Amino acid sequence: MIITKERVPSPHPNIHLYETSYKSGALTVYGLLAEPKSRNKQPGLLYLRGGIKSVGMVRTQRVIQWAHEGFVVFAPYYRGNRGGEGREDFCGDDRVDAYSGFDLLSSHPLVEKEAGVHVVGFSRGGIMALWTGLMRPEATSVVCWSGVTDMVLTYKERVDLRRMMKRVIGGTPWKRPELYEKRTPLRHLSDFRPPLLFIHGEKDEHVSIVHAQKGLRAAKGSQNAESWFFADFSHHFPAEEQEKVLRKAASWMKAKHHSG
Repeated sequence: MIITKERVPSPHPNIHLYETSYKSGALTVYGLLAEPKSRNKQPGLLYLRGGIKSVGMVRTQRVIQWAHEGFVVFAPYYRGNRGGEGREDFCGDDRVDAYSGFDLLSSHPLVEKEAGVHVVGFSRGGIMALWTGLMRPEATSVVCWSGVTDMVLTYKERVDLRRMMKRVIGGTPWKRPELYEKRTPLRHLSDFRPPLLFIHGEKDEHVSIVHAQKGLRAAKGSQNAESWFFADFSHHFPAEEQEKVLRKAASWMKAKHHSG
């Protein structure tokens, strides 16, 4: 799956970082890969970032945080970014970049096969994570953190994103409803197989708590969905609290492997 792998500076003495190119369909795209220096086998974790293009780009600090919890982490930049081929289209064809990233981890020599691959999506990455869990039902768990679940709701809520969404998606939800429907996984979530966790701040003004509530309702049929809602938090949790919740989420994910 990996085409090229170039070592880049890591702020953590026990974690190696690599800028990695890989095949996503017919395209060559890039992402950031974190491996343990010890070469010990660990569970895999696919981290799906939010935003689009340079906004919300993969942050080294976030990848290191998850890797520090004992995961081999891969975070796709998505197509069209950092030298990657193609054009990012906000949870359209670029979803394949997430599926291919999952496959990259599944075949990675340091990923413990029995522990499998977990998926975490933040913000726009949340909707990518849900699609990945649908298309890769063998995922050990899926976490949707401050995540989008409904593209029409995003269009309604985010006036500042409407111009971009019309351009990238191909119109408004009223003129091209099928293009928004195609990107929205809610009606498929009753068949969701992996354990699913929604983490969301109730004061989130970028992605409202309604997204998580809709996701939770839609996934109820799966019997696998749960939620951690935080009354005082907005889209980005305070740094200290974010670390605590991340550690707790990592424990939840590993428990799902052992219970599975």
